[in-house]
Amino acid sequence: MIQHLLDSLDEQILKLIASNARIPFLEVARLCNVSGAAIHQRIQKLTSYGILKGSEYVIDPEKIGYETCAYIGIYLKDPASFDRVLKALEEIPEVVECHFTTGKYDMFIKLYAHNNHHLLSIIHDKLQPLGLSRTETLISFHEAIKRQMPISIQKEEEDPGQQQG
Repeated sequence: MIQHLLDSLDEQILKLIASNARIPFLEVARLCNVSGAAIHQRIQKLTSYGILKGSEYVIDPEKIGYETCAYIGIYLKDPASFDRVLKALEEIPEVVECHFTTGKYDMFIKLYAHNNHHLLSIIHDKLQPLGLSRTETLISFHEAIKRQMPISIQKEEEDPGQQQG
């Protein structure tokens, strides 16, 4: 597993850049007490392992007119239509996440709409024509918590049968 290839320096770097994605590498190096080149190499390693997935600016949907955040559970008429429905969902710009799930839904999506009327039109005009059995919509009033995953490099416990006596 990749996590076994990570050490305390990787953990320190991840914590720093997760709390401030715009922190300069030289500042990370100073705080970690290593060279800038070492930080650059570690960032490249973390990226090549897929632990870091790039960087991005986060747009506040409300500030650009998307006041309604909704989560929609999707029931498919035909479970074999997963790929076709996924491809169609990718073409709907208001859909920002799609998950294949266990439980009662076949898929679960997150989307933003300008208001409830816009949400209704997305459901009626864009989702229902995809061949869905039905949908269940939850509207989010407020995002109370949003954060990065906690960063803690787990060390593999020693196997008791492997202990030297």
